[in-house]
Amino acid sequence: MSKDNDKNQEEQSGKMKRKEFERELEKLQVELVKLQRWVVHEGLRVIIVFEGRDAAGKGGTIKRIVDRVSPRVFRVVALPTPTEREKSEMYIQRYMAHFPAAGEVIIFDRSWYNRAGVEHVMGFCTDQQYEAFLKDTPIAEHFIVKNGIILIKYWLEVSEEEQDRRFKARIQDGRKIWKLSPMDVESHRRWYDYSRARDAMFEATDTDESPWYVINSNDKKRARLNCIAHLLSLIPNKELPEEEVKLGKRQSPNGYKEPDTAYHLVPEVY
Repeated sequence: MSKDNDKNQEEQSGKMKRKEFERELEKLQVELVKLQRWVVHEGLRVIIVFEGRDAAGKGGTIKRIVDRVSPRVFRVVALPTPTEREKSEMYIQRYMAHFPAAGEVIIFDRSWYNRAGVEHVMGFCTDQQYEAFLKDTPIAEHFIVKNGIILIKYWLEVSEEEQDRRFKARIQDGRKIWKLSPMDVESHRRWYDYSRARDAMFEATDTDESPWYVINSNDKKRARLNCIAHLLSLIPNKELPEEEVKLGKRQSPNGYKEPDTAYHLVPEVY
């Protein structure tokens, strides 16, 4: 789709225009850089959990959060299917291995809440394991928070119609077709099974100490901005003084000459 078509679609749908989005995003990303310095300075430990409907825009939202900050401070964790060894461990154990040390923000792109969603709906865990998860998770998160970790949980929600539109767009876009796994297709079919699982998860794990924050993600641009603005509001920080950076004078070549060796240059196709 061309940029002109994108623009026309934005105007017709009432969605935020790209230039406005990029302008506001830049402001928020500057604030994220300031937050990063504060997290390191104060030795904060932060966990951000992203869950939500398939095609709700979790990956795109995470990308905008980490786009201009250091990967040494903001780390994204997206775990694959557990190994046989991991299946024999305490359920949350493989996630705990990625918990933050001082000065780190860990973003879970899907998390231990897989058990409350896809594992439960698709029958990958027993009913007993599922019920135990709903019962035990608030206890586990109490100890996470009590240990001094800032725990933030986001759920991205889209309407049936918008999810349907995004799935069809992925099918037609060779750059996005990889995002549609057989599991995604099945989740599309089982909308109401996932709705019931979401409701039960909220009922059991939306606590005063560790609440779920729900983001309306029908408009991806607004959802991304709203998420970042809200995240910044949850971690109060002070702007630290920055030393002025000045570039010094380059050293003299002192006889250095570029070698005549033929490098393996990339062809300039463009």
